[in-house]
Amino acid sequence: GLNRELAKRTAVEPGEPFAVNIETDEIAFFPVLYWPVLPNARPLSQAVLAKIDAYMKEGGMIIFDTKDTGQGMPSGYNLRGDGTPPLQRMLGNLDVPRLEPVPEHHVLTKSFYLLRTFPGRFEGGSLWVEAETPRDSDQGRQARRVDGVSSILITSNDLASAWAVDEAGRPLYPVVPGGERQREYAYRVGINIIMYVLTGNYKADQVHVAALLERGGE
Repeated sequence: GLNRELAKRTAVEPGEPFAVNIETDEIAFFPVLYWPVLPNARPLSQAVLAKIDAYMKEGGMIIFDTKDTGQGMPSGYNLRGDGTPPLQRMLGNLDVPRLEPVPEHHVLTKSFYLLRTFPGRFEGGSLWVEAETPRDSDQGRQARRVDGVSSILITSNDLASAWAVDEAGRPLYPVVPGGERQREYAYRVGINIIMYVLTGNYKADQVHVAALLERGGE
């Protein structure tokens, strides 16, 4: 469903989505992976964690979707903990920088559509990205960004179920509580994410256009 909307609304020509075996498949060529986190998720092996770590450090993004809106994460959340929640249990040893809900002026809020919230099949859960940490801050290392793109997104709003359609283009799952209007915004969220992945900090750089044009005319 998201592929159809991308092709209809943007210049992106996406390939067909397909399942990836994180243990055996080469993932280096994918700009983004969508990973639904199951309640029975098991801890990943050190080899797989190293593979994921290398993928994210080299410019790939993983969207982890816990699909459990209503069990929000506290501010400053990180993946290290007691290992009880499925995502923590699965990725507890992964080296991930500090996270924060998408700030008001983040590129994700304007990479294609202007957005203030990030609903999927459900709404209310935050979308988490790598935190902006000033270089002179003692609050932790810099978020490892490639061209301004966070290497990890975490949501609990079940994005893929809002995007999913059958061969005739009919939605597979109801969207609650906002119905089809909420589904439209879920598509906009997906499009913004893909454009953010593919264009990096392009939108953020637009604030410099006037100065660049003036300099170019000198």
